[in-house]
Amino acid sequence: MSDMENKKDEFVGKAKEAYGEATGDDKAANEGKADQVISDAKEKASDAADAIKDKANEVIGSFKKDKNEN
Repeated sequence: MSDMENKKDEFVGKAKEAYGEATGDDKAANEGKADQVISDAKEKASDAADAIKDKANEVIGSFKKDKNEN
């Protein structure tokens, strides 16, 4: 999922929560909060995946460097 999609989902969640709180619609407010939690979890998972890719590329790069030095 792209960062833009994730930000959209977060915004929609905040809007749902605000609507629910303004109208007394607990179901909408809770759905909005849930959407925000899901969006946050997806963002953290994406950040973790990026960190893993970066580390893997670093390790691969060091192997290539060592191979070229020998």
